[in-house]
Amino acid sequence: MNDRVANRLRTHLTSVKEDLMTGVSFMIPFVTIGGICLALAFMVAELPETVLGITVPGAGATTETVFEDTGTLPWYLAQIGDLGLTMMIPVLGGYIAYAIADKPGLAPGFILSWAIQQEAIIEAAGLVIGFEAEGATAGFLGAIVAGLLAGYVARWMKGWTVPSVVSQMMPILVIPVFTTLLLAPIVILGLGVPIAILDDALTSALEGMQGSNAILLGAILGGMMAVDMGGPINKVAYVFGTVLVGEQIFAPMAAVMIGGMVPPLGLALSNFIAPQKYAAEMYENAKAAVPLGLAFITEGAIPYAAADPLRVIPSAAVGSATAGAAALWLGVTMPAPHGGIFVMFLSNSLWLFLGCIALGTAITATVATLIKPDYHERVAGAKPAKSVTDSGQTNAGQIND
Repeated sequence: MNDRVANRLRTHLTSVKEDLMTGVSFMIPFVTIGGICLALAFMVAELPETVLGITVPGAGATTETVFEDTGTLPWYLAQIGDLGLTMMIPVLGGYIAYAIADKPGLAPGFILSWAIQQEAIIEAAGLVIGFEAEGATAGFLGAIVAGLLAGYVARWMKGWTVPSVVSQMMPILVIPVFTTLLLAPIVILGLGVPIAILDDALTSALEGMQGSNAILLGAILGGMMAVDMGGPINKVAYVFGTVLVGEQIFAPMAAVMIGGMVPPLGLALSNFIAPQKYAAEMYENAKAAVPLGLAFITEGAIPYAAADPLRVIPSAAVGSATAGAAALWLGVTMPAPHGGIFVMFLSNSLWLFLGCIALGTAITATVATLIKPDYHERVAGAKPAKSVTDSGQTNAGQIND
């Protein structure tokens, strides 16, 4: 009996992993387009106004003002990049639901995942119990939950026995609408309220740490940037750092920026040195994750975290926490709230800034590589990924599942 239960649990977990990988595979192009366009926007904005006698439209701005310079080339690139990085989260949730329930699950998974990325909805959910969560969203972890719930409920409804006149409307009308209406309050309040409580608690805790042990504060800020990669915990750390920049306190922002750059860089490095640990399509994501990480776009690591959260998130958090602690211990500062390598010259110590990034990247890559088994051992039916030395070429384009 115990063996039967264990086998069923193992089968279910394997199915969940495959559903997650379906969502991730559809999400990767959105991450790539959004991240590359945003990185290009920062790069163009930081160029001199004239390069080799040629005037560069929109150049001479800063990474902080790129979204405000309406109509310029960096502004257009930033808008496209922001759209890609915004849409990738509901795409993840939508296609997780699609993998479980086929087309009837797609729209509910997408809409529910999108709803909990809306700051106004999360803030309203928090106010229901008297907590403020201004600026907080559910992030990719919330989208995974929403996608799984939408998929399972939609699949359950597909099994209903209904009159023939209704059965034709089930996949395009009844199931999507009923699934969305049934789960909307559960997802919004079930995720929005805890996020509001967490947001309030973390903000209070960080405010109480100002002036205390620098190493501990740096480790906490760096780790928070990696835990949910754009979600509520990440946002609290980032807002905390930017607020202190306004008060002319620049060290915490260095820990925040370095901590946010490490996850995509570290996981990309792990993917490069141990491709057999990852799905073959992740190799292409690794190539995109490098410029994303360098541009301080932590979301470049989300495909890795969504595919294997229990191993990837701790790996990223350890590397980012170490890098953040080292940055505050060494007194590294960063007066710019965004930009990554495009603003590294603003740091009081360029080489220490880069050194902390390299340290965190190496630790994340090492931990991830050590604790992750080979991909074909984790997912049923997957083939081992071939390394560059095995095949004479990269494994780009090979699909394992």
